[in-house]
Amino acid sequence: MSKTFKYIEIANGIAFQIRNGVLKSGDKLPSVRALCQDHGISMNTAKRVFWELEAQSLVESRPQSGFLVSKLTYLNLPLSEVSSPSLVANNNEPDELITKVYSNMGREDLTLFSIGIPSGNLLPVAKLKKEIVYATRELKEGGTEYEPLQGNVKLRRMVAVRSLAWGGNLHENDLITTSGGMNSLSFCLMALGKPGDTIAIESPCYPGILQLAISLGLKVLELPTHPTKGIELEVLKAVVSKINLCLLIPNFNTPLGSCMSDENKKEVVRILSKNNIPLIEDDIYGDLYFGSQRPKCCKSFDTDGNVLWCSSVSKTLAPGFRVGWIAPGKYKDKILKLKLVHSISSTSIIQEAVGNFLKTGRYENHLNHLRRTLQQNYQNYVEAIAEYFPEGTKTSRPQGGLAIWVEFNKNIDTVELYDLAIKHGISISPGRMFTLQNQFENCMRLSIGLPWTDELRLKLKELGDLAKTLS
Repeated sequence: MSKTFKYIEIANGIAFQIRNGVLKSGDKLPSVRALCQDHGISMNTAKRVFWELEAQSLVESRPQSGFLVSKLTYLNLPLSEVSSPSLVANNNEPDELITKVYSNMGREDLTLFSIGIPSGNLLPVAKLKKEIVYATRELKEGGTEYEPLQGNVKLRRMVAVRSLAWGGNLHENDLITTSGGMNSLSFCLMALGKPGDTIAIESPCYPGILQLAISLGLKVLELPTHPTKGIELEVLKAVVSKINLCLLIPNFNTPLGSCMSDENKKEVVRILSKNNIPLIEDDIYGDLYFGSQRPKCCKSFDTDGNVLWCSSVSKTLAPGFRVGWIAPGKYKDKILKLKLVHSISSTSIIQEAVGNFLKTGRYENHLNHLRRTLQQNYQNYVEAIAEYFPEGTKTSRPQGGLAIWVEFNKNIDTVELYDLAIKHGISISPGRMFTLQNQFENCMRLSIGLPWTDELRLKLKELGDLAKTLS
């Protein structure tokens, strides 16, 4: 482990404690010398830890006192409420609203707080271009031939290697590549569900999952979800006899950014396995953690192959590449059959390029930078929200991922706010998009994947001012 990585790791750990209230405003941090002794690092590395925290405005140096935790007013923002959806499965899709919001993708005349991906300015575009050229040269026949049905060997091998970080212990033969994360989820739902079946999901939930479930004739049962801890386990236990499938995003789900504890993940796996209900785990945000360590997955606790672990590089590296994968456990044959029918083969050049990017270590270097940027963005956003948004505004406290969930008072309808904001060149995601029920009308999701600038801060101020006109 290099010193550079070490100081970032230590700084991230301290930053995580500050942002989650373990270390409070005014608390004194260990001295440089104490940090050296505690972590076995040099004086120079210890100083870089504090420089990093100062750069994030989390600590400040005071003569004769050392380093103290800064006053972070945004931590006084109230936490979003635990959702309380009706426990009746339904298929009332807000299709028109979803279509209206996502039709804004690619519009350069709008500030797209509504699209939950990292900006191209935060991605290693030049390096990826070189990898594509290299892949074309290295692949047999320039990548024009079909690949094995399971997908690119190098990509599968590198995903398997990276699974060791979260206790997955996967082998390349455990994985099947797909055309992005949604393609992975589609294969899982088509393989395991049939029209009329009931699927349990978090509430609020990513609109694409809602649309996919409804398009396949499934009924959706929304589970109450805590803004930091994830689904309410007691409710899952109560409804388990009513469901046929379960699809969860345990690590930094959108829009809340919540992260389930290892104990809760293990218990979810146990409950569903005991009742022979497949768990589809969408881990697309797992690498975007704000702490010092990547969280485990439900797949980490899977002993009988009942968890289908899905992920991709769409939220971390290249949304347009459409590179994803599944570790389908005991359902592997069903997924392979579907892939044969629907795809035959993956896009060999793109998957080879991504596989090589992972192999060279460039991916981890990129993730280190991206995570730090998103952490800083989160802090900048909530500071702006605390300053400019209506009094009483609540927010989630994401521990990773790409989004913040904002909850206004009941007088503010975020569909109406969307219509106002779009006239000012701002696009948001109204909360009603994230449910099939009549809830979250006063909520919205904001993407934190845009580069932070003074102009972006002014756009948040403008959005806050517009919200005040509705309150």
